[in-house]
Amino acid sequence: MSDSPTLIPSAAPPTRPNTARLLIGCPDRRGIVAAVSQFLFQHNTNIISSDQHSTDPETGRFFMRQEFSLEGLDVALPEFERHFSSIAASFEMNWRIAYASQPKRMAILCSKYDHCLLDLLWRVRRGEFDCEVVAVISNHTDLEADVRAFDIPFHHVPVTKDTKAQSEARILELLRGQADFAVLARYMQIISGDFLESVGMPVINIHHSFLPAFVGANPYKSAFARGVKIIGATAHYVTLELDAGPIIEQDVARVTHREDVRDLTQTGRDIERNVLARAVRAHLEDRVLVYQNKTVVFE
Repeated sequence: MSDSPTLIPSAAPPTRPNTARLLIGCPDRRGIVAAVSQFLFQHNTNIISSDQHSTDPETGRFFMRQEFSLEGLDVALPEFERHFSSIAASFEMNWRIAYASQPKRMAILCSKYDHCLLDLLWRVRRGEFDCEVVAVISNHTDLEADVRAFDIPFHHVPVTKDTKAQSEARILELLRGQADFAVLARYMQIISGDFLESVGMPVINIHHSFLPAFVGANPYKSAFARGVKIIGATAHYVTLELDAGPIIEQDVARVTHREDVRDLTQTGRDIERNVLARAVRAHLEDRVLVYQNKTVVFE
């Protein structure tokens, strides 16, 4: 008998059907659904799923996500989008179309904590996430070996108080033209306003509390000292206002006086990785629409 371990093959990436997702936000008025559905019918597409929400049917904002098959589409994609733009203009739509044949490219920023990072990498490898991880960027080298085991490029970009601007410039170089969005998987650095204005892509963060939060370097110790009865995590898009961006996903767990700091930390990290995974999945599947500082997240 061989002493070599049995290797379990990674799950194959999911088949990418010839589908597209249309996301719309506009002032609510009559005829929006009819106009969009008629347009898709005229171009020989087939609607697979449709979700919509109105903040107020009279004066509110209307949001819609339609997924449809492109089999039988009667024009090329650029022409298809050009034709739709006239309808969009008549309804004052903010809109975009995402194609399943063009999976998103994700970059991950991390520090020393591994639970969120490794969970994301595992889900990608197992085919749960239809995306490509183009790079992992860290201000420490602690997780380099773990990342390289997934055959993913690892970039060490140290950050100090005196070199923060140069470090962020280097991260921008690594992201620009390579990624479609970035995830802060417990990246223990505050992102500057200059970075956010330059990055040109959504950035998702996982926060170690059900916001508003216990702040500081040891939140679970603070939570334990206060005798909290729930702990949680929040995933949100990063904005100029610290930890105040549009919330994508949240979750909590009940705890009692019997849990110590170690118990709270373990439970909290489980919530963090699951909340972040759900947020990333929603973003990848184009189920999140942002308006002002809130989100509509279709199931």
